[in-house]
Amino acid sequence: MSMFTWQKVDPAPGEPVAPSQRLSWGKTVGIGAQHVVAMFGATFVFPLVMGLDPNLAILFSGICTILFLLITQNKVPSYLGTSASFVAGVTAIRLQGGDSADVTGAILVCGLVLLAVGVLVHFAGARLIHKVLPPAVTGAVVMLIGFNLAPVVATIYWPQDQWVALLTASFLVVAACLFPGFWARIAVLLALVFGFLVSWLFDGIFGTINSVVPALGEKATEHDRLWAWDNVGGADWIGLPSGQLPMDKVPVDVVHAPSFSLTFILLVLPGVIALIAENTGHVKAVAEMTGDDLDGYMGRALAADGGATALASLFGGSPTTTYAENIGVMGATKVYSTAAYYVAATVAILLGLCPKFGAIVNATPGGVLGGITVVLYGMIGLVGAKIWVENGVDFGNPVNLVGLSAGIIAGIGGVSLKFTDDFTLSGIALGTILVIVYFHLVNRPHDEPGHHVGADEVTKAL
Repeated sequence: MSMFTWQKVDPAPGEPVAPSQRLSWGKTVGIGAQHVVAMFGATFVFPLVMGLDPNLAILFSGICTILFLLITQNKVPSYLGTSASFVAGVTAIRLQGGDSADVTGAILVCGLVLLAVGVLVHFAGARLIHKVLPPAVTGAVVMLIGFNLAPVVATIYWPQDQWVALLTASFLVVAACLFPGFWARIAVLLALVFGFLVSWLFDGIFGTINSVVPALGEKATEHDRLWAWDNVGGADWIGLPSGQLPMDKVPVDVVHAPSFSLTFILLVLPGVIALIAENTGHVKAVAEMTGDDLDGYMGRALAADGGATALASLFGGSPTTTYAENIGVMGATKVYSTAAYYVAATVAILLGLCPKFGAIVNATPGGVLGGITVVLYGMIGLVGAKIWVENGVDFGNPVNLVGLSAGIIAGIGGVSLKFTDDFTLSGIALGTILVIVYFHLVNRPHDEPGHHVGADEVTKAL
């Protein structure tokens, strides 16, 4: 049977649809559309906060999803959206004067590292991951990645419009926790729409606001909250992504070929550990839902995500990861058909070829991003705690309590270790190294039983 041939089924309500099966094409398109909506908000929010092109991110999320399905031989239904695990590292690169070429170059290397890990796991088995990166270590790294982002919210996004930020954050919390079913899964998208509406109302009622918007300069200026909306009217409906990167303050037609720097690579390399945790957890979650044994595809999934991240970064796109939102859609519908993911990927590619869509996304007010990121960044950090809880990590054991503590504080607090005038380890990079080295320095086989990496994802319910 061809990889692109699915058995058509018409199941009774509540009966599952296997990855190798499909509903009628009309229903399959409907399920695919749900997957698009589920991944939509987070997939273009994170490029925005990393200073990358959201149109490219959406376009490559579709391309990379197809690549992932092909490499995993349609056995692991999953959607590849923008990863949140690199946001802190990218922010650190930009604070040190790096531009988008430095960002994409560093992430490209991370993608190749993950690809190599996937190949190694494919031949050596998944137990290798669990030995080198047990849950105690993985949870600590994910936690310091998330909490390291707190100053970004406090100093960049929130001050642009504190009241819009507060209202948007409040809406997101309520929507994610209290809205029914599918509506809760798209809480980020709903919060974006809500934030736009509030900003529009505040512009009409209160007039302009005086605050610092990085894209408008380094000093506070009087501006509308929706100051960038004027760009939407002039944007084309059909065309290639512009590659416009406002954080770099360069003309649109400048080519951003990846640039490579060891210092910048080390800043984002810890994100690979988070991607390993995400992919491992997602494959296990899909296996549990479908009833299939997917351990043999763990290495393929890691390699596919690594290759996809490298490919997207090569063209200026965003890093990718398997998305919990779409696994949630499968859990709710019991439709695991990979055919629906090909539909979703195709729709994403078409959206990526619509510059007007990109202009709308780029018009997102800073206050709205402040409200969304204050919740999302905290969630990333708390997933580290979730990994600990799920795996029963014992903090009565000094190996866990003391072995992880220094790295977590170094990562969150931005502690630096200077080697030369041109090379310094700091923040997430230094914290991750300390977590791994100190833990394995004092750990003995009897101290850490063979737990499995059980985090379902790093961006659960984003």
